Amino acid sequence: MRFPILCRGAMAGLLALGVIHPAGTGAAEVPPAGRLLYEEECALCHGVAGDGEGMAAHMFQVRPRDFRRGVFKFRSTPTGSLPTDEDLFRTIRRGLPGSAMLPQDHLTEAEVRSLVAYLKTFSPRFAAEPPPTPVPIPPAPAPVAALLERGRQLYRDMKCPECHGPAGRGDGDSAGLLKDDLGRPLRPADVARRPLKSGDGPEAIYRVLATGVGGTGMPSYLDALTPEELWTLVRYVESLRLSGMVDVPTRDELVARHVVQMHQPRRRR
Repeated sequence: MRFPILCRGAMAGLLALGVIHPAGTGAAEVPPAGRLLYEEECALCHGVAGDGEGMAAHMFQVRPRDFRRGVFKFRSTPTGSLPTDEDLFRTIRRGLPGSAMLPQDHLTEAEVRSLVAYLKTFSPRFAAEPPPTPVPIPPAPAPVAALLERGRQLYRDMKCPECHGPAGRGDGDSAGLLKDDLGRPLRPADVARRPLKSGDGPEAIYRVLATGVGGTGMPSYLDALTPEELWTLVRYVESLRLSGMVDVPTRDELVARHVVQMHQPRRRR
C-alpha cells in the first residue's frame, strides 16, 4: 500500500534522516531498505511506529498487529514464543485470508526479507530472546473413516464446538463473548473456510493446534494431546470443508482492497 504523496514523502524523509525510528532501536540499527519498504507498503495500516495505529487502521473490524508487543498470532514455534523469520516471511507473502492482511506477492523475496528484518526492530524481544525453534510436525496419517470418527470425538472432547460451532463455522455458543489479550472483541475462526489464515494444507492446521494462536483464547494442545491425536483432530477439521462451499470475501478483505486501490498499489518494474 502507498500513502498519498505528501504524507508518504514527509515520512520517508523523516525515516531516512533517522528523525523517527522504532521504539527501542537506534537509527543505525534500522535496516534502511526494509525501513523504506515498510513506510511504502505497511505503515498505512500498521503505523509508522509499528503500533497498529496507521491512518487506515480504524476502518477494520480486526485491528492491525501492534508489532511493538512481539506477540504474533501465527507461528511455527511454541506458545508464547516469537515467530521465526520464515513465519514472518510466510505471513507477509501469502497474507492472512479472510482478514485485512492481503498477500504481498508483488514484492520480491529479497524485499520481503528486508521487511522481516525491519519488523523485528519494533519489539525488543527479538534482540533479547534466543532464536526460537519450530515445533516438529510428524508425518500425517491417511484420512481413513475410523480416524475421522475418532477426530469427531476429540473435537467434542476438546470443547471445540463451544467457540467454533458444531460444523466449524465459528458460531459456537461462546463465539460472541470472546476477546483478545487487549480486551477487544474477537471472533473464532471459521475452520470450514478455505484457505485458512494459518496456511494451506493439513500441516498448517497441525501447526495451529500445536502452537496456539498468539494473543487470543486459542490455546496450544501440544501438552494435552499426543502427536497422533493432533493429527486425528486435523483430519476431522479438514473434513468440515464441504464440497461445493463458496466463501465470499469478508468485510475486512473488501475494505483492505479498497484501501489498496485508493493508495495506488506499488507498480512493479
